[in-house]
Amino acid sequence: MPRLCQTEGLTEDQTEILKAVRQFVDEKIIPVATELEHKDEYPTEIVEGLKELGIFGLMIPEEYDGLGESLLTYALCVEEIARGWMSVSGVINTHFIVAYMLMHHGTEEQKQKYLPRMATGEVRGAFSMSEPGLGSDVSAISTKAVRDGDDYVINGQKMWLTNGGSSTLIAVLTKTDEGAETPYKNMTTFLVEKEPGFGETAPGLTIPGKIDKMGYKGVDTTEAVFENHRVSADQVLGGEPGKGFYQMMDGVEVGRVNVAARACGIANRAFELGVAYSQQRETFGKPIAEHQAVLFRLAEMATKVETAHTMMVKAARMKDSGQRMDVEAGMAKMLASEYCNEVVEASFRIHGGYGYSKEYEIERLYRESAFMLIGEGTSDIQKMIIGRSLLKDYKLR
Repeated sequence: MPRLCQTEGLTEDQTEILKAVRQFVDEKIIPVATELEHKDEYPTEIVEGLKELGIFGLMIPEEYDGLGESLLTYALCVEEIARGWMSVSGVINTHFIVAYMLMHHGTEEQKQKYLPRMATGEVRGAFSMSEPGLGSDVSAISTKAVRDGDDYVINGQKMWLTNGGSSTLIAVLTKTDEGAETPYKNMTTFLVEKEPGFGETAPGLTIPGKIDKMGYKGVDTTEAVFENHRVSADQVLGGEPGKGFYQMMDGVEVGRVNVAARACGIANRAFELGVAYSQQRETFGKPIAEHQAVLFRLAEMATKVETAHTMMVKAARMKDSGQRMDVEAGMAKMLASEYCNEVVEASFRIHGGYGYSKEYEIERLYRESAFMLIGEGTSDIQKMIIGRSLLKDYKLR
């Protein structure tokens, strides 16, 4: 095993799972990732392989046919998968968030209905909170769900659904009229079932098609348009309206650990590529790794990779122990995403002109790393979360 991104105190089961995932990444993902990414082709064979490994049910409890593993195990697996191809980790992430929300907020009937099939990958989850005019201001949500007898009727447009096409179950945040004074208590999460694919995937629900992106290709990122889509009141997550915002924020919190893990994986791969290339490329009669400027760059890259990994592991372990970790998750996500971009750029510089060629893997990583700055909240949003919480902790009495 390489020196970087090692985690102390893992169980034998965790070690074996990570070993299997790393082997899968090295043999099944890395050799085809760049080709599939350039084609913007969905990684069907890779996803089927992850199903066989049990990754879709990694954190789902054994009573619902999952593996019952911890957030730490999941995050370390995501780190390995993102090291191979970040888009594949995106296929897993939103599925995981929906499963997590069901595990912690769903009714027993909802858990029984969905979790066993989510564990096998038969039901695939997507997470829908953002809207075209929303940005980071969740209070400005405009998609509405209006009660009509035993049903709700949903109208509105959602944006940036990862797995929007391939999913069969979407956790959708809507505005509902609960009579609360704060907008945050007038939001409800619905579990919306649909067929996989594009076009009208359920009555009144249209998935227009894939959004063409700079990076993060292969995985389908879409919009979702609701036009009088009717859903049963039984599909309210947890069975009680008005709790959607808090359910979504809980999902986003663990999602930030996931994005931090993804950023760690990309950064680790960028370092691997940079340190290898620097020993192969020669200038002035010796490998460029022996030039002080490159050597210092490698040292800084490795330090950033290791620091980000450590922060990510700490946040995951805090969540697993039941501690509040909004600050730690925000710190891990912010640090890992910023360092990821810095490490990838440093590796890009080491590659020189070749790094600009699509024949080299670092070109793909350069485009993928930018998404880490945005996913699950920008660095500025993380700073707001961290700063406000710290002011409470250090408030002068």
